[in-house]
Amino acid sequence: MNTMSNSVNETGVNTASFPLDERPKLLADKSFWGLNVTQFLGAFNDNVFKQLVLLLALPAVAAGAANNRASEDIQGWATFVFSIPFVLFSGFAGYLSDRFCKTPIIMLAKVAEIVIMFLGLLAFLYYGTFGMMGTWTVLFLMGTHSAFFGPGKYGLLPELFRASDLPRANGLILMATFLAIIFGVVFAGKLFDFLVDNGNASGLWIGSLLCIVVAVAGTCTSLLIRRTDAAQPSAKLSWGDCGISREMTQLLGRDRHLLIALLVSSVFWMVSTIAMPTVNRLGLDMLSLDKGQTGLLVGMIAIGIMLGAPLGGWLCQKLPSDRVVTIGLWGIVAALTLLGVWVQGNQLWLSANACRAALVLLGVSAAIYSIPLQVFLQNRPPSELKGRMIATMNQANFLGMMLAGPIYQFFEFVSRSMGWPISSNFWMLGLMVLPLALFYRMGEHVIKSKEFPHSK
Repeated sequence: MNTMSNSVNETGVNTASFPLDERPKLLADKSFWGLNVTQFLGAFNDNVFKQLVLLLALPAVAAGAANNRASEDIQGWATFVFSIPFVLFSGFAGYLSDRFCKTPIIMLAKVAEIVIMFLGLLAFLYYGTFGMMGTWTVLFLMGTHSAFFGPGKYGLLPELFRASDLPRANGLILMATFLAIIFGVVFAGKLFDFLVDNGNASGLWIGSLLCIVVAVAGTCTSLLIRRTDAAQPSAKLSWGDCGISREMTQLLGRDRHLLIALLVSSVFWMVSTIAMPTVNRLGLDMLSLDKGQTGLLVGMIAIGIMLGAPLGGWLCQKLPSDRVVTIGLWGIVAALTLLGVWVQGNQLWLSANACRAALVLLGVSAAIYSIPLQVFLQNRPPSELKGRMIATMNQANFLGMMLAGPIYQFFEFVSRSMGWPISSNFWMLGLMVLPLALFYRMGEHVIKSKEFPHSK
């Protein structure tokens, strides 16, 4: 059996149009850099706009705003609005990424981003007229754009790169993504402090101009990504493709380990999503930071994920993958426990610098936990279902993010009702993660291939 056939049977990677032994090495591949930079720029834009909307949803801002604004913390509901499109449209997006070449889909998504960022400019410019309704409409459109971008982006990885390069590719792309989050949330905080006056967000349209330029740049870098053959060009659209397709339902029904890994993966995004608005309140209420410094505090999680992503890829090559997942989960529990401690007078036990260190630990642990799961979900399905698998993963992840909005609002209600500080949210979140740390093991369903030599 030749090299190409072996690679197909062992990893499920479609090498028909680009034999494995002819693919360039990862760091020498312009498609990798095109995809990575495109993802970086898109993540930057997402997080600039989303953080601006979250800051507008804080009660400290609402207190001085017009009467079309909320008077309490509604960050969770803003997160809910952003997440809805992933649950609604990811199934259809996955069908498109399997039915057609993924590269043009990515390019079209980037063109749509330019239009959405322009609408964001208008939403801020006329904020006095439309209020939160305008910004939340753009937030919904941003989620829709990302729902169609995701399956093409992640489904393309096994088609573009060697199977042995997938852990490293995932780690580097995740690292770049969260570096973009750092820049995005910090930039948004500084922009907010400089341009928002007493709840009037109209001046934020100036910052939206930069987002339009970034969207144009991301469209240009997407041109570097080489085309691959459609994974399933004869696929017919069915009603199931608007949710979870029949093929994916059958696959998940047969493969219990794949189904469990899919559900466990969504916890990563739920934890990250609940942590972000909690850290916003932590910085502003408990540490008395300004919004720029609070943005940097949020960025500590992203720094941790950026550092933990390549570490997670390296650990997957040195240790059994179930052990890597367990290490990451216990690290998450430890970080959340530290962040939740307070003393008399509802004062935070940790100093600002110690909080930053604990948030970095949270990010590192979350990345270590997610990398083996993500590689498994990419590699496990047959090649003709990889796009729909990524779409289903998006649905699961963003169902977790969508649920994170109401869960955050519930945590915030409990802490407020009990007279606890907002840092108590971290303990409640830790109690959600603890059962996974105690009981979940990847075990026999880790990837059995040469890039994971210690897997059992």
